[in-house]
Amino acid sequence: PRVHISPTQLAWLPFDVPETKHDFVEGLCSIAGSGDPTLREGLATHVFTANVSMENKAFVNSDGDFLIVAQQGALDIQTEFGKLYVQPGEICVIQRGQRFKVGVEGPTRGYILEIWGANFELPELGAIGANGLANARDFLTPVAHYTVTKDDPWKIVYKLGGKFFESKQNHCPFDVVAWHGNYVPYKYDLTKFVNIGSISVDHIDPSIFCVLTARSRDPAAPLADFLIFSPRWDVASNTYRPPYYHRNVASELMGLIYGEYAGRSDEFQPGGVSFECGMVPHGVAYQEFKAASAQPPPEMRISEGAVAFMFESSRPFTVTDWAMKSDKLHEHDPKMWDDLVDNFSTH
Repeated sequence: PRVHISPTQLAWLPFDVPETKHDFVEGLCSIAGSGDPTLREGLATHVFTANVSMENKAFVNSDGDFLIVAQQGALDIQTEFGKLYVQPGEICVIQRGQRFKVGVEGPTRGYILEIWGANFELPELGAIGANGLANARDFLTPVAHYTVTKDDPWKIVYKLGGKFFESKQNHCPFDVVAWHGNYVPYKYDLTKFVNIGSISVDHIDPSIFCVLTARSRDPAAPLADFLIFSPRWDVASNTYRPPYYHRNVASELMGLIYGEYAGRSDEFQPGGVSFECGMVPHGVAYQEFKAASAQPPPEMRISEGAVAFMFESSRPFTVTDWAMKSDKLHEHDPKMWDDLVDNFSTH
């Protein structure tokens, strides 16, 4: 089979940027997903690498929207609406049907969340009010830019139904000089995210880390959420602060943009991937649980100098053949939890 299902946690070491010259399209590889783009419902997760720019070559995704996470190296993206310069720690969204090309300077790597049949939007804030989390004012759209040429051979690569096709034309595709509407690519600096948390006791649900969401046909569950875990204060009193051991309906695929992320194995590094399907138990290493339970913790900064993210979905993921056969794949080492003890029976 071309896809696999995993009942246990999986992880991948950082994917190498091959020395062979390759651009953004040639370095695009799928990790996991669910659904079918021809049915206009579902999602896919990808990693990409590149070490050369796309020259006289453009790409258009006819299946769905791309949320691109820059992890190593900046992306100089030209679209029909203008240019976006996306650095590590920033994201951009390029919607279905838009032509774009990616310029790079040296080895480049990142992640992509692709959705079918929906668009990314800001989550509803509820009792938070009008402002908080990712504020609309911090999203940036391109300034108009166009290039008009003749007798200029270009290659256009299309993705349709998960397959790639190619056409040729004799002029630059970025010759749109005016447009009307609100269907436009955009970028966002993750350091602008306004973290929300408890200032008394207990945990708030992890939906407080949601940057963007995409609706599904089920009004009670999203198709996909994009969440980040960035530097913030942790001050709750009389509270076990780390994520408690749990299993939930969401499939979770995590990546690390930079820094260190506590609670995962030591092999979770920038450029790597950690994954568990819905209902797979997971949580922090026992040593972290023990330390957090031993004494009342002080007010403290967490995730200092780091940004991790999560692609989350209510749908169970299947894992691609390429990802399962990758030499970067490893299962989470269960020794993280070997020292767990029965604390209840001692009381």
